[in-house]
Amino acid sequence: MKTTRLYLNYAGHCVAKESHAIRGGRNLKIKFHALWGLIEHPTEGYILFDTGYAQRFFECTKRFPNKIYAMITRVDIKPEDEIVSQLKKAGIEPSQIKKIILSHFHGDHVCGLKDFPNATIYTSKIAYDYTMKLGSFFAFSKGVLKKLLPADIDKRVVFIENSKQVPDEIFEKKYDLFGDESVYVYELPGHARGQVGIQVKTEKQNYFLIADACWMKKSFEENILPKSMVRLFFDSWSDFKHSLDKVHRYHKANPHVMIVPTHCSETTDKLVNTRFSLGQL
Repeated sequence: MKTTRLYLNYAGHCVAKESHAIRGGRNLKIKFHALWGLIEHPTEGYILFDTGYAQRFFECTKRFPNKIYAMITRVDIKPEDEIVSQLKKAGIEPSQIKKIILSHFHGDHVCGLKDFPNATIYTSKIAYDYTMKLGSFFAFSKGVLKKLLPADIDKRVVFIENSKQVPDEIFEKKYDLFGDESVYVYELPGHARGQVGIQVKTEKQNYFLIADACWMKKSFEENILPKSMVRLFFDSWSDFKHSLDKVHRYHKANPHVMIVPTHCSETTDKLVNTRFSLGQL
């Protein structure tokens, strides 16, 4: 198994009530940070996991119907917080990012895509096909802003399902993305059609980045669902419950693995570092 180096940080945030994110949560608003990851692979180079928010979110949501998305999801992102700005500050140019793994196509995960025109985009075929078929007028109701997607995405996309498939006791299968056991991709549908998460191993820790398979650490630890009203915004409530149950069982079977929900500040605040370093995680 090849080890990688990993860096995690935020690219903007929105706010939501904790009581909506998990049943029994507090009736107060909390930050839902847009977490992103930079993986340094020994042979594949720099790989991004998701691309956070970017200023183009505001341009994309100036007019109806996309404006409804912005009215529901209050976003805060400054130019210096965009991934491309953070990377340049660390001495990494956009052209050096050759690969991007997308967990799913919601706005807070794809806003930065256009900043990396040379990158191959890895995603599930299920997620891609579903997103491409959405009508631009109503796509926002599914959390998708199609103007955020590169015009040439069809020429740059690689489907995760084409990678080597490996049996898994809990998830039934996982995908060895580069065929060297360095990055495993797991199917985590429910919150969004075709959503995936990734497992990466560094010299210090094994990480399972589960995107929006749940929003709070306590959710996967105790298998606690969000408030039922949020099912209105999910692709499939039944798939979400099945995915959460699998993550819960995975956690019980692999307590040494650090499970990282994208929007769980309790987990991510301990992992992000404003000073860029690929050797700390």
